[in-house]
Amino acid sequence: MKDAWEQEYVEYVTARLPALRRLACLLCGDEHRADDIVQDAITKLYVHWDKARAATNLDAYARTILVRTFVDEKRLAWSRVRLFASAPDRPNTADMGVDDRTAVRAALSGLPARQQAVLVLRFLYDLRVAEVSEILGCSEGTVKSQTHHGLATLRQVLGDRSNALAWTE
Repeated sequence: MKDAWEQEYVEYVTARLPALRRLACLLCGDEHRADDIVQDAITKLYVHWDKARAATNLDAYARTILVRTFVDEKRLAWSRVRLFASAPDRPNTADMGVDDRTAVRAALSGLPARQQAVLVLRFLYDLRVAEVSEILGCSEGTVKSQTHHGLATLRQVLGDRSNALAWTE
């Protein structure tokens, strides 16, 4: 019996791993940290697999675990530890929007975890307010206010580059 549900779990995680990793990368902005968050999330998913299988939307259930893992991890003191004074230089690409994306990514990482999660889920994952509130376990009003405060902070931080927030319109 256990082998059957473990096989089901492995098949599900194998299929959804790229999407979960993409969401984690969008949330934290660091591929290595994203891998750690995904690992923690799929471990929690394994522990609660019986409950997850019974969920009406398994993808939403897994996303909820991942986002809550990110928010919880961001609260820990060690998440603020940096091994370098500044991030290493990334290779320069010919893509025209790289500077804007880099600026938005840096501004996003300066937001509180919940605001960051709300903005990523609302505008990069195109989820409705109700879906985001369900994932974060808060009211729709909280999602709306977190969206408002997060966008205001981003616009303030980005200044002249606030046109890079065109995805929020």
